[in-house]
Amino acid sequence: MSDLVKNILRFAVFILLQVYVLNKIPHLHRFITPYLYYLFILWLPFSVSRQWLLVIGFFTGLVLDYFTMTPGLHAAACVLIAYVRPFLINILTPRDTSEFNYREPSPKAMQWTPYAVYVFVLTLLHHGYMVFLEWLDFGSFLDFLIKVVATTGISLLLIFTVELLFPRKLKFRTNTA
Repeated sequence: MSDLVKNILRFAVFILLQVYVLNKIPHLHRFITPYLYYLFILWLPFSVSRQWLLVIGFFTGLVLDYFTMTPGLHAAACVLIAYVRPFLINILTPRDTSEFNYREPSPKAMQWTPYAVYVFVLTLLHHGYMVFLEWLDFGSFLDFLIKVVATTGISLLLIFTVELLFPRKLKFRTNTA
């Protein structure tokens, strides 16, 4: 299966899972909102250019905004993590290309600790920015902090559960020069 078809299927699965499963779960608390759809952006191949990352991030957020009736909220957060992702990957991946030869981020490709830092930082950015945009309308600063921590915690739990239950078969980058 080509990378394009695989990523289109991932996109559809993550959006449908978010809209028809996670958004329909009765709220555990007013501060806890599980999000998993942005994992699609985190799992995109390393070879995707920054411009395409921004376009894909905007489109991903826009599709979820359409389903949740939140104009621009998810799109803004997804564009932010799509923008920061290449910088973070450059910091967390080894400089020696002989040690690093996978096509996309995963615990196997990056090792568990750098991958956990990668997921944690982008999740915190995504949720922090999204909750901040919601918080501008109402709420206190303590509510803002609690919601960011609670939403980030539940989303990280979901992401690492997905990583453990559904390990991805990764392809190596090949030298086609």
